[in-house]
Amino acid sequence: MSTPLLYESHCHTPLCHHAEGDPVEYAAAAEQAGLKGIIFTCHCPLPDGLSASVRMNPLQYELYHRMIAEAREQFAGRLDVRVGLESDYLPGIEPWLENLHGRRPLNHVLGSVHPQLGDYRNRFYHGDDFAFQQTYFQHVAEAAETGLFDTMAHPDLVKNMPPQSWDFDRIQPDIARMLDRVAATGVAMELNTSGVNKALPEMNPGTAMLTMMHERGIPVVIGADAHVPHRVADGYREALQTLQAVGYENVHVFLEREPHAIAIDAALASLA
Repeated sequence: MSTPLLYESHCHTPLCHHAEGDPVEYAAAAEQAGLKGIIFTCHCPLPDGLSASVRMNPLQYELYHRMIAEAREQFAGRLDVRVGLESDYLPGIEPWLENLHGRRPLNHVLGSVHPQLGDYRNRFYHGDDFAFQQTYFQHVAEAAETGLFDTMAHPDLVKNMPPQSWDFDRIQPDIARMLDRVAATGVAMELNTSGVNKALPEMNPGTAMLTMMHERGIPVVIGADAHVPHRVADGYREALQTLQAVGYENVHVFLEREPHAIAIDAALASLA
């Protein structure tokens, strides 16, 4: 039996109001999938009721840490259970996030721009889909430059808003500028396998953007963005093979906010 190497680096809890299953169930799924560990990254609390229907409220942040600690105790010696966070970026939110991230030790902080949320669309969508896509990629770059995040999550999520408006060739210069800025920060980017279940059914990002990331030496973290236990590590084999196909030799995991490289050949062999 191969030695487990990989982690689920993006998964949620019921505190976000759109995920199902206790942390223990996600951990059990990670163990079954042949993973070494799981890092919970539920949607962070935000001030002033921002998108409150899809995230824990500020008073639940300590409860979140207790839930993960209980799962860690139950799986001690079997699976490495850790706590992280998925934090939304909006211009001006930096002081809130800096304070939040400093309150408790975290292993992996995902930075996310969620263009589908009403609070984001109300502020930045003005009727022009292409201009909205440009704004989104500008914000992904700005988020990486804050130094608040380890990895930028699902970094082409806007292609689903709506999918019929997505023209990769047209938006490619904006993506290139964004990737140049991200590469300069050293921040990683995620290959999110849940994209195959979205309106435009391909991983986030798609192969063309992954190729551009590889050309710039941007490290990649894979995550299933699991909102139900059975999706833990879903699509990992395909994700790793896709990374290999565009030239990557390693995939990364963040532990205690530090990146660790794993050879993709070994990672593939480790999967159950």
